[in-house]
Amino acid sequence: MVDRSKGETTTINESTNLYDTVEQNSIRIVDEFTKTQPQYIQTISNLQQDYVAAGKNTIQNMVSFQKTLAGNVNFPIVTPQYTEFVKRSNEITENIVSALRINNQMTVNAVNAAAENFRTFNRTIDSVTEFNTNAAKAWNSFLTAQRG
Repeated sequence: MVDRSKGETTTINESTNLYDTVEQNSIRIVDEFTKTQPQYIQTISNLQQDYVAAGKNTIQNMVSFQKTLAGNVNFPIVTPQYTEFVKRSNEITENIVSALRINNQMTVNAVNAAAENFRTFNRTIDSVTEFNTNAAKAWNSFLTAQRG
């Protein structure tokens, strides 16, 4: 079907091909982004592991240095203060570990909720598209009936 009323030579088929091209190219771009994600995730994971290893190494070297220094100087250790320090240090460590576990679970829950929101959004887009398609078909049927 050609609309010559305005001197246009675009057919409905050409218009459909235009939309198909836009859709295919857009999906191709998204697919290309998707291909790179595993590499990015692995690179970030490797960086995190290197960061953790560097942190552990720093702690071990600092403590080793402190031990060496204390061994050479022969500091007196007062037992009640030593015992209290160890007790408090263990309590603080347990509190931090507990907070990290809670934070981790909250983060996982938040990411899972975001993923569910995207799935809901996607279903909503499908529903809106279906509604709009049905409305367009009804409108086109109405216009066709009015012309004929």
